[in-house]
Parts: sequence; structure tokens; C-alpha cells
Amino acid sequence: MDVSDLVWAVTIGVIVALILVDLFTVSSKPHDVMFKEATLWSIFYIGIAVIFGVWVWSNYGSQFGTEYFAAYLVEKSLSVDNLFVFVIILTQFAVPSIYHQRVLLIGVILALVLRGIFIAVGAAALAAFSFTFVIFGAILIWTGVGLFRHWDEDPEPGDNFIIMQVRKRVATVNKYHGTKLFVRIDSKRFATPMFLVMIAIGATDLLFALDSIPATFGVTSEAFLVFAANAFALLGLRALYFLIKGLLDKLIYLSLGLSIILIFIGIKLVLTFLHEIYTEVPKIPTLWSLAVIALILIISTVASLIKSKRDPSAKAHAGRVTGSRHSEQSEPKN
Repeated sequence: MDVSDLVWAVTIGVIVALILVDLFTVSSKPHDVMFKEATLWSIFYIGIAVIFGVWVWSNYGSQFGTEYFAAYLVEKSLSVDNLFVFVIILTQFAVPSIYHQRVLLIGVILALVLRGIFIAVGAAALAAFSFTFVIFGAILIWTGVGLFRHWDEDPEPGDNFIIMQVRKRVATVNKYHGTKLFVRIDSKRFATPMFLVMIAIGATDLLFALDSIPATFGVTSEAFLVFAANAFALLGLRALYFLIKGLLDKLIYLSLGLSIILIFIGIKLVLTFLHEIYTEVPKIPTLWSLAVIALILIISTVASLIKSKRDPSAKAHAGRVTGSRHSEQSEPKN
């Protein structure tokens, strides 16, 4: 895929422009986001992502168009899992609802920067060493198996190593001071709870980038498509949060479905590497990948809604790759 510097520049410029418009207009004044506003912004961002995909399809061909839509679907589905963790962070740190929008927007910006770096490193590694496909595949399979085992658990942001270290070294106050990260009290500088929230969001973005970038490279090796799919999925993340936050508890089997998707893409990456060495080893076509991912998402969503209807007390969980520290401590020792 031959992407000129101009196309790269225009794409990045559009993404930056969208963030600036959001930052200085919609998110400039803290407020509770209502369903109608969230719906309109969700339609807007999905529309932009689809228009971009149609442009890729018409200018670079159906193969790259299919790869983009597959990558976007993967990122969009994984971003829903992001939302579970964001809800947990916002709840644990008792962030006032009027600040949720600003926190999520900053989280999106941090995620874009981190993923941009990961994409550049990942693309360079794939170009230099084809064995990177196996490394990425192993990461996804390990993550998927861990998530499969602990799909009905929640992470504990407050127990994050980075958060614990910050709390030990930085003086903090318990009260929020708007969106300020630091305040001065009696000539002494203190970090606000919002600072800890941003650290937690940043750490979460970093962990999700370790999974989502290899997963996107699993459906396309084109760095431009990986970047665009990530960017457009993340830009709609804030609006998606306010749109479906009331439904998140009902997506009971989503984490289980995502674990299977990660394992599937991990296997696809390993097969891609083996296919380059042994041509008789089958390579999973992108169209098949798109169909499998979509099917898993549909099944997990329908099964979740059926389960939720039959058992109203059942709640969805974000899932975690490793077991809870508390559960591990409670296990009997031999």
C-alpha cells in the first residue's frame, strides 16, 4: 500500500482537528452528557470512520478496504472493553459525573499518543523481522487465554503498581478542585484526585495498547490502516461511553467473546509467519477474519442479552488477564 506523506499529513491533521474541536467546544464546559448528545456524536464519529473506509476501498482497492474495516471492527470491540475499565476507574475514584467527559477525552488523547508510538515500533519490527508475527501472536494468545480464565472478574485500578508508587511519593488531597491536577494549599503543592485518575487512565491505555496494536496488525500489516483504525475507534470512545454506559452491565459475555477473538487473531498471526516459510500452511484470509470476529461479537452480545433477561442480577465484568490478588491469597496452600 503506497501512502504518500501528504495523505499521512492530511489524515493526522483531520484527527488533530477533531480532537481540538471537541476539546474547545463540546468538552470545554463540564456538563452531564445526555443520551441525545451521545447518540449524535456516536453517529458522527462512526460516519467519519465509514467514509474513510469507503475512501480507502475506492482509492486502494477492496483488499485494503476490507483490512481497514476488519481492523476498525477489532478496535471498536476492544474499545468497549476499555469502557468497562474506565467505568471502574471513574467509580473507584468517585469522579463527579460532570467531569467524566473531560477525563475520557484526555484518556483518548493519551491513548492516541501511546498507540501512535506502539504502531511505529510494531511496523518497524514487522518490516525488519517477520518473526515479530509470532511474538505478537504469542502475546495475543497469552492475553486471550488469561482473559478467558478470568472473564468474570474486574481489575483493581487502585492496586495498580504505578498508582501505589505515586501515592507514596506525591502528597494528595481528597477533594476534587474542578479539573485541576494540582493545587496549592498553605504554600504547599498537592496533587488532586484528578491527577490519580489521569495516571490510572494512562496506565490502562498503556496496557490496552499492548493488546490492541498486535490485534490490529493481525488483520492488516499496513501501518497506515492500523493507525487510522485505532484513531477513529478511539475518537468515538467518549461518545460511546455515554451512549451505552447503561447497557454495559448487560454485556455479560463480551469479555469472554473478546478473549476468543484475541486467541483467534493470535493464531492467525502465527499462521501468517508459518505460511511465509511453508506455503502449504494455510493463511486465514482477511474476509474470513472479518466474518469470524463479527460472528463472535454477535453471538456474545445476543447470549449476554438473553442471560441478562433471564437473570436480572447477572452483571458484566471487564475481565482481567491474571487472577485477582485477593483471590490468590484466599487459595489454600499445599
